[in-house]
Amino acid sequence: MLRRLIEMPVADIVADHAARLHEVAVLHLGAARERPGSLGAAALAIDAMAALVDGLGDRLGAAAAPLGEALAQLRLAYVEVSSPGGADQPAS
Repeated sequence: MLRRLIEMPVADIVADHAARLHEVAVLHLGAARERPGSLGAAALAIDAMAALVDGLGDRLGAAAAPLGEALAQLRLAYVEVSSPGGADQPAS
């Protein structure tokens, strides 16, 4: 395990963590209809992902652009879900 970690590029490890934060945010945004507290959890995951993606930028290598696009989509989804009636609207 340690050998594998030391041989793996750190940018890949950080990108993996950002991708996991994306998954968490998506899950919480989806749950916001039933669990309003999930909106705050989604915001935390989005902000944490942003800290990595926006903060590190091109240092994430090839993952920088797709993670940036995923982050932009999450931000749009958050605005839609958090707008008045957004979490109450039926799923499409």
